[in-house]
Amino acid sequence: MTNQPTGQCRPVIVLDTSAFLAGFDPFSQGTEQVTVPKVEEEILRNSMVKMRFESAVESGKVKVNTPTQEFSNAAKAAASKVGDSFKLSETDMQLLALALQLKSEGYTPQIVTDDYSIQNVATQMGIGFLALATLGIKRLLEWIRYCPACYREYPANTKSKECQVCGTELKRKPRRTAKK
Repeated sequence: MTNQPTGQCRPVIVLDTSAFLAGFDPFSQGTEQVTVPKVEEEILRNSMVKMRFESAVESGKVKVNTPTQEFSNAAKAAASKVGDSFKLSETDMQLLALALQLKSEGYTPQIVTDDYSIQNVATQMGIGFLALATLGIKRLLEWIRYCPACYREYPANTKSKECQVCGTELKRKPRRTAKK
């Protein structure tokens, strides 16, 4: 991507694997489009989806970029804050980091994805998203982990998979928000 003068925001579409699987056509868009190298790895070889992806990249319609470590760390921190870090793949984290990096460069990124965890973290970072095959999330969710046996609650990013009190496997649920 190129640097833009201050005050100018150009839209850019950040494509997740789910966009290609849902039939997103990069050639129908006039907006700049980018993705990360891991997306190509997730698309099955010898499929129509793979051929459409490769054609879009070869024609320059979709650019493949890798985010810097700085933005990867920032995306991980945002995912941890809302409790989605353990639900996101390396590909998902790269997409979020790339969108954040583009935002810092003066672009207005929009992630095309049906992944609720990506949508949730994007919302946390102030980045828009577009869902294709799902309705998408309606509000930011902050997760907690809890024990279904003794109801003890743990932070969403806890490393333990079992309750420290009774040993039951932990589950996750959205933190309740106060009614307005």
